[in-house]
Amino acid sequence: MWWFQQGMCFLPAALVVWTSASFIFPYITAVVLRHVDPFVPYISDTGTMAPERCVFGIMMDVSAFLGMATMYVRYKQVEALLGVDDLKLLRLNCIGLWVGWTSSFGMCVVANFQKTTLFSMHLVGAILTFGFGALYILLQSVLSYYMQPHIHSRTIYLLRLCIGFWTLGSIISMFISSVIMYTSLIGVDVPRKLHWTPGETGYTAHIISTISEWFLAFSFISFFLTYIRDFQKINLRAEVDLQSSHLYDWTHRHNAASHHNSRAPSEVSPLLAGTT
Repeated sequence: MWWFQQGMCFLPAALVVWTSASFIFPYITAVVLRHVDPFVPYISDTGTMAPERCVFGIMMDVSAFLGMATMYVRYKQVEALLGVDDLKLLRLNCIGLWVGWTSSFGMCVVANFQKTTLFSMHLVGAILTFGFGALYILLQSVLSYYMQPHIHSRTIYLLRLCIGFWTLGSIISMFISSVIMYTSLIGVDVPRKLHWTPGETGYTAHIISTISEWFLAFSFISFFLTYIRDFQKINLRAEVDLQSSHLYDWTHRHNAASHHNSRAPSEVSPLLAGTT
């Protein structure tokens, strides 16, 4: 059995690979078509003009779905490992799920509202993605702190904590440099500015801001890499409990239905109800 066939580790692995491709393919397309400068443009700039914005939008939507699925599996795993006694951590785990899903929704907003088209909505999506994403990493790091060393090693907790500091540092750097850039370019339509010349006003702040954004994005990717080993130890299944032997709202074809067992049949398929 290959490593990605063990448990459900294919989910975080697919999330990492697909999201990385979502950044790289639009970037290559935008650079080849000379829509952006090759030296560290904003990630959003590589998904601003056609055709790369179409690829960027579709791929980021898929990444958001994979992120939501991965976060749900993580939620079920932590819930099963903690049991029913620790209400505080169970509540924290539930909050983490909703925070993570909000961040994934923000990814869809960023991907489908380009900053040159509707900057206000794009900014809202970026705040949801990065802000709630950082909060998700923080909450998961706190859960990892309480779960070590009995459930997993201290190394995993320290690794996630370091990634959390990496994320926080990138956010602070991007915010400060962006403020400096915008204040130094009063009167310039910065959201529509896709090409920058070295030495021009705001160039240095722009480069710091873009590098910080790429660092921030890959800090998220690195965090989900830490889930791969954990997900090798969990499988999920869905249990279907039929309440009736037919799908009518009234008694129908009583004679045909009487041939069925009095108890509704059930089906089981691997998907939703967690086991570890």
